[in-house]
Amino acid sequence: MEANNKVRTTNDLELNERMVAVNRVTKVTKGGRTFTFSAIVVVGNGNGVVGCGLGKAGEVQAAITKGAENAKKNLIRVPILHGTVPHEQELRYAGAQVFLKPATPGTGVKAGGAMRAVLESVGITDVLAKSKGSSNPHNLVKATIAALGEMRDAYTVAQNRGISVEQVFKGKQ
Repeated sequence: MEANNKVRTTNDLELNERMVAVNRVTKVTKGGRTFTFSAIVVVGNGNGVVGCGLGKAGEVQAAITKGAENAKKNLIRVPILHGTVPHEQELRYAGAQVFLKPATPGTGVKAGGAMRAVLESVGITDVLAKSKGSSNPHNLVKATIAALGEMRDAYTVAQNRGISVEQVFKGKQ
C-alpha cells in the first residue's frame, strides 16, 4: 500500500541545495570534442522534505542550477522520529542496495558520500547506513530517497489500520 507522501507546493519551503556529483561528458564529432556536464543535486529543508534531480548543460554552474530546479519538482515528505528514521529499511534500486537503521542520539550520520548528502538534507541527525552493490551516485541517491519514501511512523500505520498507536505497539510483542 503506497501512501501519497509527495510535496505539492514549494513556495513556503526554504530548500538548501547540495551537489552530490558532477560528470564531464565528451561527445566526439567531425569538428572535434564537445564537453558537457551533468550534475546530481539533492535539495531538502532539513525538516523532513527531500528531493533529487539531474541537470545537464554546457557549464557546471548551469548544470547544477538545472539539477536543483528538477529536484524541486520531485520532493517527498519523510517521517523523522527524534532525529533518526522510525525503523530499519532495506531497498534495492537498479544495482545499488541501501540499508538504513535507526541510531541513538549522538551517533551522527554514519553513511557514505551520496547517502550522506540525502540523509543530511532531509534533516536526519542520527542514522546507521550501509550501501551494498553499486557505488554509482545516481542509483545510490535514488535508492536512498526511495527507502526514505517507504518509511512509516507509528501514527501513520495506526491511521491506515484504523486503530490507536498503543494497539500498534501491542501487536509488536
